[in-house]
Amino acid sequence: MNIARWIDRWAGMEPGRVALDYEDRRLTYADLADRIARLSGLLADRLGIRQGDRIAHLGKNDPEILTLVFACARLGAIYVPLNWRLAAPELDYILSNAEPAALFADAEFAATAESLKNAPGAGRRVVWGAARPGWLEHETEMQAARPIGDGAGDRSDALMIVYTSGTTGRPKGAVLTQDAIFHTAINGMLAFGLTAQDISLNALPMFHVGGLNIQCLPLLHAGGRVIIHRVFDPGRALQTIAQRRVTLFIAVPAMLAALLAHPDWAGADLSSLRNLCTGASTVPEPMVQAVLARGLAINQVYGTTETAPTVAYTLPGVTGKRAASCGQPAMHAALKVVDDRGRELGVGQTGELWAKGPNIMREYWRDPAATAEALVDGWFRTGDLAHRDQDGFYYIDDRLKDVIISGGENIYSAELEQVLAECPKIAESAVVAGPDPRWTEVPVAVIVAKPGQKLAADEVLALFEGRLARYKHPKRVVFVQALPRNAMGKVLKYMLRDQVKEAHS
Repeated sequence: MNIARWIDRWAGMEPGRVALDYEDRRLTYADLADRIARLSGLLADRLGIRQGDRIAHLGKNDPEILTLVFACARLGAIYVPLNWRLAAPELDYILSNAEPAALFADAEFAATAESLKNAPGAGRRVVWGAARPGWLEHETEMQAARPIGDGAGDRSDALMIVYTSGTTGRPKGAVLTQDAIFHTAINGMLAFGLTAQDISLNALPMFHVGGLNIQCLPLLHAGGRVIIHRVFDPGRALQTIAQRRVTLFIAVPAMLAALLAHPDWAGADLSSLRNLCTGASTVPEPMVQAVLARGLAINQVYGTTETAPTVAYTLPGVTGKRAASCGQPAMHAALKVVDDRGRELGVGQTGELWAKGPNIMREYWRDPAATAEALVDGWFRTGDLAHRDQDGFYYIDDRLKDVIISGGENIYSAELEQVLAECPKIAESAVVAGPDPRWTEVPVAVIVAKPGQKLAADEVLALFEGRLARYKHPKRVVFVQALPRNAMGKVLKYMLRDQVKEAHS
């Protein structure tokens, strides 16, 4: 049995229920089931796709992404989402590694796709949104295709190869099976209490596991409605929540900051929103408190590309200090904090967070060495440093590779960033290691001031007086116009470290 049956079952029980809502289109579960069947036929008959073949996609958010994912599941093929923000050489590397049998692209990115030397050749390229010479036109081909109502796909098959951001080297392709996506859906349903009456707004990029798997696929499993925005716009998101009576919304910290800063935030009708979810990186406590002050329930989901991603969450409605926690282990997951020898640590002790469960990746695609390094007896090494409290709530302290070791003392940047987040003159900030002749490295605060605010380095350094041990205080301050971020809003600290080194040289 493959996960495409989710849609078939809902189409059989409630064919008229709306599944996907995008711009001026609404697809019922019956519509979606029909499109999956026809796209499966197009893949199998027109493109010759067989079990295990990879199919890449380049484009912004669109309902057809979900149609393609379920069609791949039906046939046992593997979906490879491409980050449209990547440069051509980066995309070429991914294509050379994945070797897709076919490439789908929306019209906006067809020219980019044509320029990629490792892209599949003509005859196995499909464009949607507008016709393009040399490409098969998605809608025409699909409507003419033979519907395939069942296929060879099984829950044990690989379904996705999702490439990591590659911030410390070449991107690695995390292989996620249909079973991993199924268990992530169950974890998501329990995290949010999903029902068929829920309406989720998805503006996260769907080339990322967060955009596909935190609420989107879990809500389709539950029979609910997913509203898709092609890209995130804070004003449009607030308007959609009010007008479409959205009950669930996910915003990574960068998106949440944009919502809080938008002039419509204070007065927007958010009465339908029963939960706002955040995560993907450390969430400053003042940001959490600003959401709670608006009368909204907030929760966090924790995970990585390799965990599909949901391995921990807080339940909606959590308040106090634990609202800043990344949560407790998901129903179908286990967590532990270990030292550098893999020994489990106790309450309050910081170490690397390891995760285990059926939603963990099978392997890194064609990279046995990286797989062996990342997976230890079924446990995935997240690379995040964390600690847990006495009730089993986990708190992310830093990235393992971002720990600042100053004079032999470990300094966790997240602790310093929480202090900076409380300053009303600071729009965004990060703390990274900078070179130092005496201590080898020291904390450096990288600051983006709010528009119209004057902020001196001494004023920033004074924020830490009486708050943290003196050895943890930043020794320098660097002001920048914006922090470099990846597609999910995570700050690219390796780029900041380079900027800090240049500023100090």
